[in-house]
Amino acid sequence: MSDVVVAVDVGGTVIKSAVVTEDAQVLARLRVPTSAALGTEVVYNNIVESIETLRDQLDEQSHVVAVGVVVTGIVDEKSGSAIHSENVGWNNIALRPMLAKHLGLPVGFGHDVRAGALAEGRLGAARGYDDYVFVAIGTGVSAGVIVAGKMVTGGGYAGEIGHVNSGRDVLCACGGNGCVEAVASASAVARRYSELTGEDVDGAKEVAERVQAGDADAMAVWADAVDGLATAIAWTGGVISPQAVVVGGGMASAGELLLAPLREQLAIKLNILRAPELVQAQLGDEAGCLGSALLAWEAFESDSDGREDEA
Repeated sequence: MSDVVVAVDVGGTVIKSAVVTEDAQVLARLRVPTSAALGTEVVYNNIVESIETLRDQLDEQSHVVAVGVVVTGIVDEKSGSAIHSENVGWNNIALRPMLAKHLGLPVGFGHDVRAGALAEGRLGAARGYDDYVFVAIGTGVSAGVIVAGKMVTGGGYAGEIGHVNSGRDVLCACGGNGCVEAVASASAVARRYSELTGEDVDGAKEVAERVQAGDADAMAVWADAVDGLATAIAWTGGVISPQAVVVGGGMASAGELLLAPLREQLAIKLNILRAPELVQAQLGDEAGCLGSALLAWEAFESDSDGREDEA
């Protein structure tokens, strides 16, 4: 019988789940809507149902030994609580204790982007770097910050670069004005293009396609997004001077259409400071799930060690 974990990545729109082995092989995947608009109880039930669905699909040779759950927003890894997320509706939800009691399994818990940073460091584009920042650009904009090989959590608040002021007069979902997230997230890019042109688009991907086609409005919205991202990333450059910045999330699929102008803007904004190597994430939208799996394995090992100490 082989041990596996179930990893869950709770995003603003989709809950991604996977069965993962100790050597990071994904055996099964599942995606369901987050349904955040229906309330936190519905989101919680969707998480539990995802875990139980995957567990029920396993053959007799596989045994789930732990669960990992990572969520968007501000989280407290120590207490296992989701403090706040405007995208999901969390407000002081003791998620890890609730799930551990419900499932009867060790539960690893963390922030989705910090988990993605962990995964990119161990399995992806950030391997070999001691100081790096993983920036996820999707429904929101957030970062996982690694210094001297260790994650910076800041009590759950570290890495929220999406709420650095971009200098633009635009309202953010957090209630603030001018946040980078309101200009440079994938959802913001699509929304701002539609507001500018009156045309509906199929997300930031279609805006990127219109940039490539020479659409002036798309180019203006894209340039604003790049400038906002460069502003946020430059803050990390001034504070920790990372060796590399790994760009992930939905917007990263644009590749050099995003990275090339971002490098140029970073060089300008950082001026005499060291510009980090800017690279595309390797794990795609599985980074959060794989990071969640790593946390699950850590929870399993910690639980096993604790039982041995009690024996």
